[in-house]
Amino acid sequence: MQSPLAPLYRACGWLAGLFMIALLATILLSIFGRLAGFYLRGLDAYAGYCMAASAFLALAYAFVHGDHIRVTLIIGRLAPQMRRLSELWCAVIAIAISGALAFYSAKMVWWSYEFHDVSSGNDATPLWIPQLGMAIGSIVFCLAFVEEFVLVLRGYAPRTDKDEIAHTE
Repeated sequence: MQSPLAPLYRACGWLAGLFMIALLATILLSIFGRLAGFYLRGLDAYAGYCMAASAFLALAYAFVHGDHIRVTLIIGRLAPQMRRLSELWCAVIAIAISGALAFYSAKMVWWSYEFHDVSSGNDATPLWIPQLGMAIGSIVFCLAFVEEFVLVLRGYAPRTDKDEIAHTE
């Protein structure tokens, strides 16, 4: 079953990849800059911003493709009905935790924008700009958990189960 949110997950995955390339570019520019004798202000900070954006934007994409590590030692041994209830319970906990992360990430972006907060480094970047990657990634990650909850509630197997079946055949 194709998710209606699949294009959103794919876009976040692409953005994560682009930020990973930008991370590489900032690091290489910093290295070559030292060799050539020039210094660009804030490259270290921008590398950190790219790394954080890449990590958070990749969360939902990796989750829906079954690439997150799930410990199913106990759940895998349960009867089908108990397993479904356990999966729903785990999804509720994941929604609560990722929802809190998404809420406070978005709140942090808002307060950084509202107070005109800038980085303490040489670059003086308005912090709400690099914080957007974390907030957007967290929100989409929470949406992925909500979608997983709805799928399991409707009787579908969790996405990782399908991946495990595909890998064992």
